[in-house]
Amino acid sequence: MNNGMWTTMRQAKDQGWTTVLWRVLLVATVSAGLMAPAQAGYREQAKRIHDRLAGVPPTDTVLQQMQDAIDPGLPGTAKDAAIIAMNNANFYNVTLKNFAAPWTNRDQSVFVPLNDYIATVIGMIRDDVPFNTLLSADLTYVGSSGPAPSAANNDHYAQLEANNVNLRDELTNVTQSSIQGIPSNATAGVMTSRAASEAFFIAGTNRAMFRFTLLNHMCNDMEQMHDPKLSPDRIRQDVSRSPGGDSRLFLNNCVGCHTGMDPMAQAFAYYNYNETSGRLEYTAGNVQPKYFNNDLNFPQGFRTPDDAWENRWRTGQNSYLGFSPALPGFGNGAKSLGEELGNSEAFASCQVRKVFHTVCLRDPEDVADRQRVDQITTDFMTTFGYRMKDVFAETAVYCMGQ
Repeated sequence: MNNGMWTTMRQAKDQGWTTVLWRVLLVATVSAGLMAPAQAGYREQAKRIHDRLAGVPPTDTVLQQMQDAIDPGLPGTAKDAAIIAMNNANFYNVTLKNFAAPWTNRDQSVFVPLNDYIATVIGMIRDDVPFNTLLSADLTYVGSSGPAPSAANNDHYAQLEANNVNLRDELTNVTQSSIQGIPSNATAGVMTSRAASEAFFIAGTNRAMFRFTLLNHMCNDMEQMHDPKLSPDRIRQDVSRSPGGDSRLFLNNCVGCHTGMDPMAQAFAYYNYNETSGRLEYTAGNVQPKYFNNDLNFPQGFRTPDDAWENRWRTGQNSYLGFSPALPGFGNGAKSLGEELGNSEAFASCQVRKVFHTVCLRDPEDVADRQRVDQITTDFMTTFGYRMKDVFAETAVYCMGQ
């Protein structure tokens, strides 16, 4: 409460206001003071940045360094303070692990062991690898200790976590093809990681890989992509055209998802996760039998001949996803599909919104929030060169005074 408020209250009392009214004025004034928004000081802002990024309090030395960076009267910027906070090992071991863990399983649970998918996300962010290659690179990250990395089990990563190794310093990058035992042109970043294969290439018809990639990396689920106006000519044979004997269900519901999904999920036609061996299988030139499951549901439907895919969402209502005009919108295999998805505006926006939620502990709420998210998204795709640390830093600075 400032001196002016106290002066006004004293004058009111001196002028003969009743005790009751004076008390009402006192309570109202104090409440207004408590509810008034206050901008945190430089030290509080520095601590908030560190808490949000690293999840632990900073040391006095680090806090002072961050405070000095935020102080406009001294060299440095608030973004420099965020970079300092991201040097803490907990940013990698805790914040980034929890950031990526839900993408690796169908339950979207954070309570999963460290795996090659999570380690690759952590390593790419640490090394400033352009994040638009997340779904296409022949890349994975491994540790230097414990059991050797294997395409058949997760023992290597489980041991790293059990030993509480410092992932900031421990991880090194290798080609994914050398671990998975598949050709380099068949790798597709985290989509062909062992963890993703086990979760999304297992059994089924490989549509799960497409659906969860869309959900995790473009922040949309199939219901939001529903477009019944596209051609149904690439919808597979297993989709009944008269579910329950009623063709209206297909025409009004099923068709809207499958018109876009089936032509793109064809990119995964040569992939399967073998439960017995615990490995990702890649059968170049041979479509996996799962693509012909329930082919008698509608024999006149599309029978998958190869792994050629086509993105029909480039036109129509889903064109807002912003696919790159520099790419053709079609191709063969998971790698080229990953390039198509990873270079879309929706992919970039999704990463920024997820970082905002992680760092600001909420979703964008008002016009100012949305404008800042849009600007960071634009910068992510242009001036940042798809560096995720810049996204974390800029977002932490935006929320440091809240």
